[in-house]
Amino acid sequence: MRRKTIGDQELALLQYIDEIGTPSVGEVAVGFGEPRGLARSTVLTMMERLRGKNYLRRQQADGMYRYQSTAAQDSVVQGAIAQFVDRTLQGSVSPFVAYLSQREQVSDDELAELEALVEQLQSRRQEG
Repeated sequence: MRRKTIGDQELALLQYIDEIGTPSVGEVAVGFGEPRGLARSTVLTMMERLRGKNYLRRQQADGMYRYQSTAAQDSVVQGAIAQFVDRTLQGSVSPFVAYLSQREQVSDDELAELEALVEQLQSRRQEG
């Protein structure tokens, strides 16, 4: 089953929660919300929306709810990228490739990852 889509702010929140582990709303409000100018109630609303979309689960411990990501961060990022390609780039990766070709700074590691990806895609194409 495909998950509901999430926005940039929700993705950043999920990444923050994934890094922290099992924070409370108060901990997320201080560490994530305050630097972004978000009120505690806004953070709570975002967390509950993510819980409603099955990206977070909560468990009561010591009289408060603690939240935890239900998906690996890589999976969430992959979904966000797929959503971006589908909606913004109309399903084509060509504009992204063009962007990368014009980008002034691409690290050696990033370039190696891209080369490996191209090799993998070519291999899959030859198999099929």
